[in-house]
Amino acid sequence: MIMHFPFAKKSLGQNFLTSTKALDDILLAAEVRAGDEVLEIGPGRGVLTKELLKKGAKVTAIEKDCVLVGILREMFELEIKEGRLEVIEADVLEFDLVHYVTTIGTPYKLIANIPYYITGQIFRMFLEGNTSTMGTIVEQPVSMTILVQKEVADRVIARDGKESILSMSVKAYGKPRRVAIVKSGSFSPAPNVDSAILHISNISKHFFTENKIDEKTFFDTMKAGFAHKRKIIAKNLEEKGFTLPDTVNRKARAEDLTLADFAAVAKKNIV
Repeated sequence: MIMHFPFAKKSLGQNFLTSTKALDDILLAAEVRAGDEVLEIGPGRGVLTKELLKKGAKVTAIEKDCVLVGILREMFELEIKEGRLEVIEADVLEFDLVHYVTTIGTPYKLIANIPYYITGQIFRMFLEGNTSTMGTIVEQPVSMTILVQKEVADRVIARDGKESILSMSVKAYGKPRRVAIVKSGSFSPAPNVDSAILHISNISKHFFTENKIDEKTFFDTMKAGFAHKRKIIAKNLEEKGFTLPDTVNRKARAEDLTLADFAAVAKKNIV
């Protein structure tokens, strides 16, 4: 069966992955195995979806483009009938995670080739998650394997040795690593910049529970610490009314602090 795909829509940030090497790298990094529950954002033309199904994963694919949804449902008619795939027409930012997690009843992995312009929102939505009103369901995936701009991946892992709000925010929830660079020519149409596969493992809220700090205090103090990049941490915190613990170097800049340092700062300022 020959499928006639529509042209990529710039308004949706569509850049379809065409590299088999990148597909292999994603599957390997995500450690996809038979029986895994996978939430795929932006299946596009279904190339990654096909490989996930080959691995024996059960896939829920969220696609905003109504035309692609129709094509995907036709392409994977058998897999959908067998209950191995569900294609949902939706904006992922409006997706009901609580309902999804409640329905599947098992941990899930997030795998995605996301539009660059919603990268930050995807991080917040899936890393922070929320505990449902039932008090027992946490929406976070066990891991995230996503294609992002290379520059974003480098910032997340602090490749230059300098931390940022972004890198610290991700590391508070999981362990990030840059798996591989994906050149712009690996997509159709080719974006203006290279991408990278970013894998975040061991996602949880253990950092907060183990340090006995709440997320709001942690992020409030961290944002205060990074308020003025050239100022030392002590000055930045004092301007926002926060106190620096004795264990942290007063003359250091926020970018030079560790996650443990920021945990100490948050703990010192719990009201």
